Amino acid sequence: MTRGDNPAPAAVDPQELWLGIGAARSGRGRKPAFTRGAITAAAVTLADAEGLDAVTMRRVAAEVGAGVMSLYSYAPDKETLLELMVDHVSAELAPATTASPLTGDWRADLKSVARLQRAQMLRHRWLPAALSTRRSLGPNALAFLEHALAALRPTGLDGAAKLEVFSQLTGFVSSYVGHEITQAAAADHPDRTAAEIRYLTAVAADGHHPELAEVLAAPPRPLSPDAMFTRFLDRLVGGLDTD
Repeated sequence: MTRGDNPAPAAVDPQELWLGIGAARSGRGRKPAFTRGAITAAAVTLADAEGLDAVTMRRVAAEVGAGVMSLYSYAPDKETLLELMVDHVSAELAPATTASPLTGDWRADLKSVARLQRAQMLRHRWLPAALSTRRSLGPNALAFLEHALAALRPTGLDGAAKLEVFSQLTGFVSSYVGHEITQAAAADHPDRTAAEIRYLTAVAADGHHPELAEVLAAPPRPLSPDAMFTRFLDRLVGGLDTD
């Protein structure tokens, strides 16, 4: 096993990672052959193409043409590399927020925030899994958080409540996109889907599941991912209590 390829979850010091506090510095020695940004971009490209499991220190080193050991001065372990990757793709959100300034209608603005997050996660389908464990907020993620908190200013919620709403929204989007990706994969196996439908239909007809039978008998709603996301998002944001 290569160091950093399959590490136990490590505690990443956000001050050291993002501000350089506590990091060793020296003006001596050979000029670095790579940059942290280039290594992070290579890791993101690899994850986009092959999934998060493909991102190992050895694979990333091969992508940039470096020795594995040389990468550890940029990212000491995979946990740190994931932090860098998440913040790297968060930079994509800045132009979108600039192009769609806040309107003052906090519900509409919050829905825009969620749509931006969904689009980002669909571009980088490894992102929901990467966000499933606690991550620190790098500069790009902080900029987007600032935008989301500004969207909530008209609510009059206190700071803690605003952070709770943002966390709830992000959790919903991440969960939905994960489900969306799973359903897209299931569409590649129509026989299995048909078998599941036959099974539920049989269960609903046994007389012991009247609620399920009623649900299955109801007219179907549009099942497109966009339509479902909009319905779920409307329910979530519409149900937020700011009193």
